[in-house]
Amino acid sequence: MSKKTKNTKINPLLAVGAIAGAAAVAAIAAKKLKNDGEKKSSFETFTENFDNKERQVYFVGGGLASLAGAAYLVRDCNFKGENIHIIEGMNILGGSNDGAGDPDNGFVCRGGRMLNEETYENFWELLRSVPSLEMPGMSVTEEILNFDHLHPTHAQARLIDRYGVIQDVKGMGFNNADRMALGKLMITPEEKLDDLTIEDWFKDTPHFFTTNFWYMWQTTFAFQKWSSLFEFKRYMERMIFEFSRIETLEGVTRTRYNQYESVIMPLKAYLDKFNVDFSINATVTDLDFKAGEGITVTAIHIENEEGEKIIELNDGDICIMTNACMTDSATLGDLKNAPEYNPNKPISGELWTKVAKKKMGLGNPEPFFNHPDETNWESFTVTCKGDKLLKLIEQFSGNVPGSGALMTFKDSNWLMSIVVAAQPHFKNQPMDTTIFWGYGLYTDKVGDYVKKPMRECTGEELLIELLHHLHFEDKVEEIMDTVINVIPCMMPYVDAQFQPRKMSDRPKVVPEGSTNFAMISQFVEIPEDMVFTEEYSVRAARMAVYTLLNVKDKKVIPVTQYKKDPKVLLKAIKKSYS
Repeated sequence: MSKKTKNTKINPLLAVGAIAGAAAVAAIAAKKLKNDGEKKSSFETFTENFDNKERQVYFVGGGLASLAGAAYLVRDCNFKGENIHIIEGMNILGGSNDGAGDPDNGFVCRGGRMLNEETYENFWELLRSVPSLEMPGMSVTEEILNFDHLHPTHAQARLIDRYGVIQDVKGMGFNNADRMALGKLMITPEEKLDDLTIEDWFKDTPHFFTTNFWYMWQTTFAFQKWSSLFEFKRYMERMIFEFSRIETLEGVTRTRYNQYESVIMPLKAYLDKFNVDFSINATVTDLDFKAGEGITVTAIHIENEEGEKIIELNDGDICIMTNACMTDSATLGDLKNAPEYNPNKPISGELWTKVAKKKMGLGNPEPFFNHPDETNWESFTVTCKGDKLLKLIEQFSGNVPGSGALMTFKDSNWLMSIVVAAQPHFKNQPMDTTIFWGYGLYTDKVGDYVKKPMRECTGEELLIELLHHLHFEDKVEEIMDTVINVIPCMMPYVDAQFQPRKMSDRPKVVPEGSTNFAMISQFVEIPEDMVFTEEYSVRAARMAVYTLLNVKDKKVIPVTQYKKDPKVLLKAIKKSYS
């Protein structure tokens, strides 16, 4: 296969029937961008005196991290776009940043990205170099932040009980044992937390799992009791400033549209201007490494419609691999059909398993991808003609679409939550069509009203369960008359990055001894940062590019240490006693 693979034009929206992954709820935020020094002119292109004109770089996977890595190469490293190759097994880019559909068949947003203005340091810096597709003269960063500031969040129905009563969640509900356990966790070194779960830590104070705080923190970030204590601690430290207002989610930073159209499409358009090569429908099946000590990739094995191919790497060429994807093996249903639950389908973790056996220091995928019973949850997207249902939800919650963030039904057997985004949420969404999405964490549990496990329910049954939790029973028939589709999405590995693990199970972005190889994903180890976020993907990409290319005069923006800010800590302590 030649170094330059065919550049295939990508449909901006993936047909609903072809969707194979899912996006998930990520972190929340505050409203003040810190790194003022990073606020350069929107489209400035940086160049260095690197001799990179003939080097080839191959990205395995076409998610946000790979696109960000390609952008750093053309912006900061003087790379020719045609020498950058992004190899993606699906027929669309974006990975877990999704958004697809049409008004006739229904829309799908398999999750939603709640961006974070204060702690997405590298994300905002990169997107200041990417022009908006909608707002001439603006960068994507400016477009998102301008939209968000005009659509502030203040949730008024954060937790709802079984009787449809909106709970008073101004207080966190801790007792002294809860506070002591949380305080002790904050000062415990990570080195002592190998393989521990959140439940392990709070076993002597099970009251913790009945608090308002736990219900809100758990459903905002999709934690489980059995999730990794590492990740829970990092979220507490990274998001400590948000602790004091978790009940309103005022810090949520929203995109104008779904994350595919708001982030992936403009980033792809930016790379197209540099003639970056996109090879979609091409699956990487293996990597060859140079014999002996050190880590040097010598060949990439791929399969595409033409059969099996091998790309030989020359001296100086680079391979940057997405070592796993949380939305692999996802399946869709529809109004009358439940999605298939098939965690045994091939996943990107299989490639990680292959390469990890060849060289030391490439991590261990086993803790993440061997427990689908613990890592799965299911989302669903409701598309309606008109706004009857959204108006009812607005009257119930007190929040207009886009202002309320997450509504959680705390007594639901599925622990169901819903999000009503600002409308329209898709560029091709007509004015007379509305959408919202929701998800449940306990897909094996029987519903409170629909007496079936969530994962066995059709889209219609999921919506009926929700309408009963909203106590709209007397309006079910008239609501169902407006429904175009309800598309459920089962995701067996969407919580895999939260699995209990040893510190060594996630590989470093650039492993020890690597000469031309890096890993980027939610499954690499970045000290102090939190997974399940857009920032993690972009930070990993920047680390990989700058390290492998020995970039000296540009730096990855460090993790902001809010946990050391006395004012932030004081607010958090005060909140813990509310």
